[in-house]
Formats: sequence, C-alpha cells, structure tokens
Amino acid sequence: MIRKAVIVSIAGTFLTHREITILKNERPWGIILFKRNILSKNQLINLVKKIKQTVKDKKFPILIDEEGGQVSRLSSFLNNSFYSQEYFGRLYKSDKLIGAQLYKTYINSISNILLKIGININTLPVLDLRTKNTHKIIGSRSYSNDPEIVSELGKLCINTYNVNKIATVIKHIPGHGRANSDSHLKLPKISNTIASLKKTDFKCFKNTPSFFAMTAHVLFSKIDKKDNVTHSKNIIKKIIRKEIGFKGILISDDISMKALKYSFIKNAKLALKAGCNLVLYCSGKSSEMEKLLKVMPYIDKFTSKKTSEFYKFLS
Repeated sequence: MIRKAVIVSIAGTFLTHREITILKNERPWGIILFKRNILSKNQLINLVKKIKQTVKDKKFPILIDEEGGQVSRLSSFLNNSFYSQEYFGRLYKSDKLIGAQLYKTYINSISNILLKIGININTLPVLDLRTKNTHKIIGSRSYSNDPEIVSELGKLCINTYNVNKIATVIKHIPGHGRANSDSHLKLPKISNTIASLKKTDFKCFKNTPSFFAMTAHVLFSKIDKKDNVTHSKNIIKKIIRKEIGFKGILISDDISMKALKYSFIKNAKLALKAGCNLVLYCSGKSSEMEKLLKVMPYIDKFTSKKTSEFYKFLS
C-alpha cells in the first residue's frame, strides 16, 4: 500500500483545487475532520464522498474527534455536549449493568450517524486517568479517577465501535491525566515514578483491542528526561509497546501543537524516528500540508500490514 505516513486536515467545508491536487499527488494515509469542515449533515456526507472519490478509495481513512461532552465536531447538527466520558463513568460507577447498557446504546447511535456520513475512525476513547491535578483540557473527557473503570469502559467503547465497523484511537497513550497544563500551549511535565504509573495510568491502556493509539505530548521526567512521549524512542519501545503491549498503529498527536518545540516538519520526522507509525497534522494549511507530505516517507511494512487489516475489518 503506497501511502505517506501522514494524516492531514483541510481548511474548510469543501475541497479546494489545491487540496484535490495534493491528495492525488502526495497520497496521505488519511484525513481528520474538524468543526471548521462541517456546516450540516448533508454537506459533510458530500465532503466525505468527494474525498474518497478524489483518492479513488471507498475505504479511505476518515477520522473525527466525536468524543461527546466538550469535544464534539458534529455540533452544527448534533448536540452531543451532555454525553461526556465522565457522564458514562459516573453511571457505570453507580450501576455497572445499567451504565454499560446505556453506554452501548449511545455508541450504537453515534456509530449509526458516522456510518451514514462515511466516517470510519473515531478518535476515542480517552483513557487518561483523572487525578486532582488533571488539567481542564482533559477534565470531563476522562471516565474516572479509578483505573478499573477507565479500563473497563474503554474496552466496552472499543468493542462496541468495532461491532459497528468503526475503528477507534485510544488516547493519549501512555497517559495525559497527571498533566497540569495544556499540551496545545506548552509541554506538560509529569514527575511520577515508573512504578506508580504502571499501577495507575499505564494500566488504563493495557490489553485494549483498538486498531490505533495516539501519543501524549507529555514529558515523563523519571522515564525520559529529554524527550516527550511523541519523540521518545525509549517510552514508545519500553512503555507503549512492551509494558502496555500496544500492537497496533501508533499515531502522533498533532505535530502543530506548542508542546513540541521544533518546526512542524522536524516534529514529524522526530516522531517517526522515535517509533510513531503515522503523524497527525491538524492545522489545515495547504502550503504546510504540501511541504510536509513532500518530505515524509511512505508507510513502512508494519503500517502497511496493519492498514490492510483495518481495511479487511471495514469489509
């Protein structure tokens, strides 16, 4: 499979001539959609159809952040603001049976909408463990401060989406919950010991049947003093791949975020060098997207194999 190791984004509610040319010539792995791309349900259906026609691929990866609560990209036609992961975490804590059933019903409803639109990857669940210091950028996006609840609801979420033939992206691996700052604005630093993190934050991500995972732009100073997770070969190899045991495609969080200190191109190259399989570019600027795609490599054999497995899953 000949694809560049990049997930890109577009500027507006339709593909521009330049974006069409870039998609045809540079062959990104997939596209992620944001609020700026969505006016209505019908418009979005037509946009997704146009993207797939442009790349000549009915199964082309189309991603969206439809977590519910404070992160809902479909808000122009769907009010999903009430249904945060914290909401379902509280229901589940109160009554596991009822909480699980209501969550499944909710996911089935969201899946039905995404399938009609043509979206095949939802970037959830958020498996970050909530703590007393958790920054509001995570906040209600977290299920709970209990690792067991986070783990159980995470698996339920992934499995229910899988039944609906929609893939998931667990995030922000290996844990963003202890960060007390917003990685969109600066690099959060976590100083907890590896022993304590194994019992709590890392535990939330173990044994999840997700095709994809997204890295945390966070510095775990007791594990890697120099590099944040996205740029840390040590953390990706020893924690994400070995300790947590994630075996799917690893995607960087947005390489445009200010937590990363280099240019978007250098951030992307360092992420791939560290062990990310794909990089995520969310700014939607055609000039930057084109520059990035021109210097990025094609996906490796591992990513190609896993992508083929994802395509079979969609069948």
